[in-house]
Amino acid sequence: MRKLTTYFLKGLALLVPMMVTIYVVYIVFAKIDKLFKFPIPGVGFIITIIAITAIGFIGSNFLPKKLANIPDIILSRLPFLKMIYSSVKDITGAFVGDHKKGFKPVAVTLSPGSGIQVVGFATRDNLDEFGLLDSVAVYLPQSYNFAGNLIIVPKEQVRPLSADSADIMKFIVFGGIAQTHHDS
Repeated sequence: MRKLTTYFLKGLALLVPMMVTIYVVYIVFAKIDKLFKFPIPGVGFIITIIAITAIGFIGSNFLPKKLANIPDIILSRLPFLKMIYSSVKDITGAFVGDHKKGFKPVAVTLSPGSGIQVVGFATRDNLDEFGLLDSVAVYLPQSYNFAGNLIIVPKEQVRPLSADSADIMKFIVFGGIAQTHHDS
């Protein structure tokens, strides 16, 4: 019975990640195909990827900068839409585009001398505008969750990490058990 339980658990360890990945990809394809009502599965997804790439190409090579900024000018002046648009624009800019900021991976000492640290991402090095001199804004994502906390800490308690941001995010989100590029 113990051997059967071991085989079952190993089977789960092999199948669950693969099945969840396939299911998520299937859901994305199905939603996009349903949106466009294409009879062939996957066509809507492929057309969406091609359209986004074409818009990026046209925007980068043929669209004058002033014309490309019109949506930005309009949406940043509308009261409620301004908040949504600027937030989404900032988050998108942190990962892609010409102004790719990214999050800088850091280790933060919570209480000096305790040796206890948390891993997160420095998002702002300068908080002088808020009267928080010599402080850093650090975002701490939560494991197994799509949430996190923003903490303000003194600069001397923050140490940069020489690691890929994607590896650090994966490490945090999966509670330290996910393999990183260095592990494989």
